[in-house]
Amino acid sequence: AECVSGCVCPEGLFDDGQGGCVEKQDCPCIHNNQWYSPGRKIKVDCNTCTCQKGVWSCTEYVCYGTCMIYGSGHYITFDGKFYDFDGRCEYVATQDFCGDENSSGSFSIITENVPCGTTGVTCSKAIKMFLGVSKDTQSIYISNKDYKEIQRDVGDDVHYGNRTVGLYLVIEASNGVMLIWDKKTTVFIKLTPDYKGKVCGLCGNFDDKSNNDFTTRNGLQETNALKFGNSWKQSSMCPDVTQEIKPCEMKPHRKSWAEKECSIIQSEVFKICHSKVDPMPFYEACVHDACSCDSGGDCECFCSAVAAYAQECTKAEACVFWRTPDIC
Repeated sequence: AECVSGCVCPEGLFDDGQGGCVEKQDCPCIHNNQWYSPGRKIKVDCNTCTCQKGVWSCTEYVCYGTCMIYGSGHYITFDGKFYDFDGRCEYVATQDFCGDENSSGSFSIITENVPCGTTGVTCSKAIKMFLGVSKDTQSIYISNKDYKEIQRDVGDDVHYGNRTVGLYLVIEASNGVMLIWDKKTTVFIKLTPDYKGKVCGLCGNFDDKSNNDFTTRNGLQETNALKFGNSWKQSSMCPDVTQEIKPCEMKPHRKSWAEKECSIIQSEVFKICHSKVDPMPFYEACVHDACSCDSGGDCECFCSAVAAYAQECTKAEACVFWRTPDIC
């Protein structure tokens, strides 16, 4: 008989994808190119998935959405889109005042971006958080270790409190909005699922689809990050950003140092996380920041960039202990 290419398991057994034949209940599951044996559990956002007969069975909790703004102009939207935008102005990070001018909402979070270093990249220097049904009810202003509360009208529709957790200042409001700030250049904005599809701004629209996150202030879909970012500036007096800044091309002498330092993200140290969170965009953002932070604080820029990847790893249940006496 002639040979037939391909491999077939005996009747009643299944190919386990790794060259073996197993019974149905022993079939493994795959996630992020990794195989998991039956009964193994993984965490996906706030849900737990269990491998059963080759298929994942997951709990169906609705999870908080998180938007991260960090370093010199890096954004990860609620739906997981990663992009860079270096504008010098105040921009709407996220708000639920979407639609026409008279639309109602309960909050608005503004990021004030200023140049950091001499290459033209920008960092979030201050965050303004407006809470209340009218756009000017009460506001909180945080910048460079400062925290100010400004009561405009006495509105009792949204209550909030703040606390410090480790390195972070956490502001939690009764309308389901949470702001977490590292008192440097990293901000996390968390929203309850009630806001799905109801927010707009640089953090996207939180509808579980990342391909429509670049929706401009007037509701148009944009493919270009600069045009999208420019549409969310608060003042028409600010100049539009017209080109992407490439700090390593402007400071080539810093590039090899930046690449060497940032290689920790792609090293064995973070190996446990690589299959769960793609390290490449975080590595590129780290090199970008390490090249651009040339007016003091270059180690802080590098540390913030690595911490951003570590944070995403922790979310994916891959805890990495990367800080040492020599590194951050």
